[in-house]
Amino acid sequence: MGWLEQRWYQKQPAPLWLRPLGRLYQHLAAKRKHAFLSGKKAVYRAPVPVIVVGNISVGGTGKTPVTLWLIERLRAAGYTPGVVSRGYGAKAPQYPFVVTADTDPAEGGDEPCMLVKRAGCPLVIDPDRPAAVRHLLKQFDCDLIISDDGLQHYALARDVELAVVDAQRGLGNGCCLPAGPLREPVERLKSVDFVIRNGEGAEFSDAVSMTLQPTRFVSLDGRTRMPIEQWPHKQAHAVAGIGNPGRFFDTLRNVVGMEPLEHPFADHHAYSAEDFSFADELPVVMTEKDAVKAVKLNNIEGWYLEVSATLPSSFEAALLNKLDSISHTVESNG
Repeated sequence: MGWLEQRWYQKQPAPLWLRPLGRLYQHLAAKRKHAFLSGKKAVYRAPVPVIVVGNISVGGTGKTPVTLWLIERLRAAGYTPGVVSRGYGAKAPQYPFVVTADTDPAEGGDEPCMLVKRAGCPLVIDPDRPAAVRHLLKQFDCDLIISDDGLQHYALARDVELAVVDAQRGLGNGCCLPAGPLREPVERLKSVDFVIRNGEGAEFSDAVSMTLQPTRFVSLDGRTRMPIEQWPHKQAHAVAGIGNPGRFFDTLRNVVGMEPLEHPFADHHAYSAEDFSFADELPVVMTEKDAVKAVKLNNIEGWYLEVSATLPSSFEAALLNKLDSISHTVESNG
């Protein structure tokens, strides 16, 4: 974590010299949003319901586990969901680009590759979200779209907005970039359909509570799956290139009972073999998002911790009821 990001979350006012830039960013973001909502800029409405999973702050808040949970629960309810994503950091050979289980994370992005490998869902990446949705619907038989991270992409109309917040870190000093961590002002949370709180925190007491439950360790080659209760090692090198590495390290300590040797990296870090070169024989553990990149490196041995989101049944019922009414509206308008 860089010094600026640390300053954002130190519960003190933003530096004076950054405050005008934060106000300018907020003004430009509001102006851009108004251009779409007022009709000055084109907005694409898909012929199927669209759920956007996003946040108002930079960095990881738990969007990907929510997306995985949505895929599972929507399938159980009879939907055939597809996913669109920007594919942050990806360098695809062309756009739109279909991500498969064999896609190199350098081309498809670490989070999209992880989603496809874990859920086996149709997934298209493109910075142009409407183009991604059109391509997805053309190539696959989907009756619902999940936009993984896209709360601020107003060119794509949405029927349900889910905003995920990190209860551990909160919203920092409450300022917009670069004075603070926010992409939009705090008031934006009042307009979404559901605010999902990742972890415990008094700041979001009225939000839908989500917990991330570790289930097992999986070897990088995928051949061995070990319940966390059977994990035999007290110490391990813990590697995390996610938005909040501390959350992963805390999980290893508090849930698994390990004493991790912490190796934090920037979110979406492009790993090399040297990043996993340690002088001892301790095992290496990492997040599932890190694993999709590490497995592409030669002779890297290690494990990733598989986690699943748990959300209240009341939230699931409310979401499905809302989608049911939206589906009927879409069908009647079609």
